[in-house]
Parts: sequence; C-alpha cells; structure tokens
Amino acid sequence: MILYLHGFRSSPQSFKARLIVERMHALGQDARILCPQLPSSPAAAVALARQLVQDIPSETLTVIGSSLGGFYATWLAEHLGCRAVLLNPAVKPQYDLEQQVGVTSAYHSDEPFEFRQEYIAELEVLAVPAITRPERYFLLAATGDEVLNWHDMVRHYPHARQTVIAGSDHGLADFSEYMEEVMEFCGIAAPEPA
Repeated sequence: MILYLHGFRSSPQSFKARLIVERMHALGQDARILCPQLPSSPAAAVALARQLVQDIPSETLTVIGSSLGGFYATWLAEHLGCRAVLLNPAVKPQYDLEQQVGVTSAYHSDEPFEFRQEYIAELEVLAVPAITRPERYFLLAATGDEVLNWHDMVRHYPHARQTVIAGSDHGLADFSEYMEEVMEFCGIAAPEPA
C-alpha cells in the first residue's frame, strides 16, 4: 500500500501525485494507493494519515512524501515502522514556514489556504531529530531545489538510500525518470514483458 502525502499548499492534483496515481492505475493497483487532500494543520494532517492507514500492516505500507509531506512521512515511518520515500523533504519546516503564516491560496485551486501561527508549534511536536532504521528510507534530493537545501536533506537521512539529482527543481520536474526506482522501493513490481 502507498500513502502519498503532498506538500505545503499543494494537493492530490500535483504533478508527482498524479504520476504515481496514474502509474498505479496502469499496473492495476488502484486499490493500493491513497492520496488524500491534507488539511493545513500539521496535527490534523498526520491524524488523517494515521486514520487512513490504521488497518494496514506496517510491513506492507510505504508513505511517499513531497516537501512538507516528506516531513510528515518521516514522522509516520518512525511511529508506524513503515517505509518512507522522501521527495525533496522539508527537514525543519517549523523554521522555514514561519513567514508563511497567514491566508494565501492553494496551488491547484482558488481555494483560500490559511496557515495559522499555532501550526508552527504543531510542527515542533512532529519533528524527528534523528531517524532510526535508515533502511526504511529512500531520499530523492535535487541540488537545484530552489526552496529547500538539499544538503540538509542528505544530512538528515544518514545511511538511508539516497539519490541526489544534479539540477532539477523543488517540484522534481524530472520525477518520471525515477518512478520505477520509487515503485521498486515501495514493493510495487513492474509487470513482466509479454
């Protein structure tokens, strides 16, 4: 089972989310992908994620998280014992998002998006100072990420499987090139050629 968690102000309509959902559909695995719209509250986002996977054995679950979703995926992997794929993950969003407090709009709609001051404290509670069992983690970090520092990502996931992409961007515009590697880590096998 895959649980995909999108990033800050994003949605299940993001480029990477759609690619993963489409790939799972092509593999006939629609029932093995969850891709919820996350609330702006970090505590509520993690509570929703936990509720969605509460009956799924941890050894069969992989959480894929992009940006802020990667921060959530790390917390979930540590608390549930599942695998996590981290796509340009936020490592310390409690500091990075301080300037985002207020009302803006979501990226994929005209819906208002409110990020409240109390959400910074919620992020503090979810912070994972150091990962355990690095074999559970797969990091994709782009050196061209214009939002987050890829060096921080690499340092935060020592001894984990890591692919550092030269160039690219925060949204991983070339994510399709890494799709099969991600699917393999999730335990989703490509079909055998006929």
